[in-house]
Amino acid sequence: MSEVANTIFSPELAARFDHLVTIYPMRRSALVPMLLYAQDEVGYVSDAVVTEIAQRIGLLELDVRNVLSYYSMLRTKPAGKYNVQVCTNISCMLRGGYEILDHCKAKLGIGHKEVTKDGVFSLEEVECIGACCWAPAMQVNYDFHDNLTTIKVDEIIETYRAGQGKDVK
Repeated sequence: MSEVANTIFSPELAARFDHLVTIYPMRRSALVPMLLYAQDEVGYVSDAVVTEIAQRIGLLELDVRNVLSYYSMLRTKPAGKYNVQVCTNISCMLRGGYEILDHCKAKLGIGHKEVTKDGVFSLEEVECIGACCWAPAMQVNYDFHDNLTTIKVDEIIETYRAGQGKDVK
């Protein structure tokens, strides 16, 4: 049973949050996982998400917003249906990560943290996504793509544009 009446989250996610706050020695340790799960369900971390998570953990909304502003993987605005995240950390940078990012910008016609006019794609430059051995790499939602070339990026984007990519956020 949820600890918050009139939750904005699905019953499943509310139950998950109820459990999360019990498994850490300090309730606030559940904050980042809760923000990520909420983002996956809502699409971004809205003001309502901040309010409810603060209430669930027993923090001030300001505490939640301070954490929210620190982590680049947390969004305060809706992303596109397919959120393209291009890694430019050291391994990817050395193997063409910035060229891949620039290619995505040109191909999609948007910049960092922007969404295409049709709402299908958003683009982000991100820190390490844990695919250093296969750099350069990117992920679309949670679907990894590695050993990228600009030709491979074009194929990946067209696959999603055709509605044939994984639709998992």
